[in-house]
Amino acid sequence: MATIPHLLLLSLFISTVHCATSSPPTDFIRSSCRITRYPDLCLQSLATYGPAVQRSPRELARFALTVSADRARSAASFVSQLCDKSNQAHYRAGGPVRDCLENMADSVDRLKEAADELARMGRASSAGFKFHMSNVQTWCSAALTDENTCLDGLGKNVEPTTRSAIRKKVVEVAQVTSNALALVNQVSGSK
Repeated sequence: MATIPHLLLLSLFISTVHCATSSPPTDFIRSSCRITRYPDLCLQSLATYGPAVQRSPRELARFALTVSADRARSAASFVSQLCDKSNQAHYRAGGPVRDCLENMADSVDRLKEAADELARMGRASSAGFKFHMSNVQTWCSAALTDENTCLDGLGKNVEPTTRSAIRKKVVEVAQVTSNALALVNQVSGSK
């Protein structure tokens, strides 16, 4: 009959062997996020998708695009509230804020298109892979440009607290979009 210390040692040995032979999906996400500009944000925003991602660079990129689209949608909703005519202080600066809202709506559409395209692409060896991947990269880059255009348009005629609040939301979206583009580019290079 095995004693408790022997069972504990056996359990520890089995656990060590299991960990050495298989790394959890979070380790894959962590190592993939190292290539991004904002690795901590990348890991934080994608870690919950580990079971669905497993070790698929394409699935990781697709979830990164989806997260980015969700955050862009949330930021657009926030900016939309600031465009409400009932709030006169924000309405006076409505031009740049409304322009930002349009940019964020465009960003959402482009990120969604990119995620959808990535989900339905064929194998890396298929004839149309490069064409479809180019579309994904273009839409993701365009979304990032939309987000930066929103930020650039928030000039001095936007009330400082409004500008600061919008900037905080949109900068986070731009960061997750930058990460998504890096992960998409990784798929493109990992044929």
